[in-house]
Amino acid sequence: MTLWTELEGLDYTIRHVTVGGRPGGGQGETSQWSTRVLECGDADAIPFVLMHGTGGHLEAFTRNLRALAARYRVIAYDYPGHGWTTTTDRDLEIDDYVDHLTQLLDRLGIAGADARGGGRGESRAHLSGESLGGWVAIKFAARYPGRVGRLVLNTPGGTMATPEVMERIRSLSQAAADDPSTERIRARLEWLMADPASVTDELVAVRRGVYSRAGFAESMRHILCLQDPEVRRRNMVTDADLAAITAPTLVIWTSDDPSGPAGAGLDMAEKIPAGEFRLIKGAGHWPQWEQQEEFDAAVLEFLGRGE
Repeated sequence: MTLWTELEGLDYTIRHVTVGGRPGGGQGETSQWSTRVLECGDADAIPFVLMHGTGGHLEAFTRNLRALAARYRVIAYDYPGHGWTTTTDRDLEIDDYVDHLTQLLDRLGIAGADARGGGRGESRAHLSGESLGGWVAIKFAARYPGRVGRLVLNTPGGTMATPEVMERIRSLSQAAADDPSTERIRARLEWLMADPASVTDELVAVRRGVYSRAGFAESMRHILCLQDPEVRRRNMVTDADLAAITAPTLVIWTSDDPSGPAGAGLDMAEKIPAGEFRLIKGAGHWPQWEQQEEFDAAVLEFLGRGE
């Protein structure tokens, strides 16, 4: 299967949406991001936002679009500094990603001011965050409980600071951005998977295109600030963050996740008031890719309980 055959027969759009203030905003100022956004599904259905991991891009969810878009208005997007969104020349911390998501939802007319005040349920969006995306989703849901319907945390980051894992992410990611060769890109992607064969030639080519962009190597250095122990420490997910999540939450972990043990996900689920845990076997950091059918079924069953 290729990305094109995964999308065959689906009505979808990919466009760039301007998010934020003036171009080139510096530290403490609002930057302007030309944000790549994919949408598919019924525009009048409940919005379901898919959020990728560090150094990633929206293609991480290509295999899931068909099943999810059959019931939801699915939105996937590239973060600031990532994918085909504007590259960054400054460090990006979790608040930057949360603010960007907030403004993107505003621009798309999703989960707006009425939801912030606890308005209509259909004004809320469901969020699914993988790795860094889960970290951002947790912080967003804790800050704006009225904007989130249900939450899926897919091998989420933010609760652990394991030096060996952080260094591995940093070294593999920066090497791939500095030299976006097939070999280095493949090494970065294979680290994510339980089965290296899950990394297709097409996925490598897609990421090579992103990492070969002008300015992307510098952007990666700023993205990877969260792998610095001091920066990471001030951005960590706290027990108070987890306790503040009012949305029903599904925490998905895997049998072969390189970022940490399944117990970390179970602990997270137990600290979220309406949290539950699901283990998916035969997958690494991308269960939505390696075990697509099981992932989709689990997510759709969980989201469907709220309808």
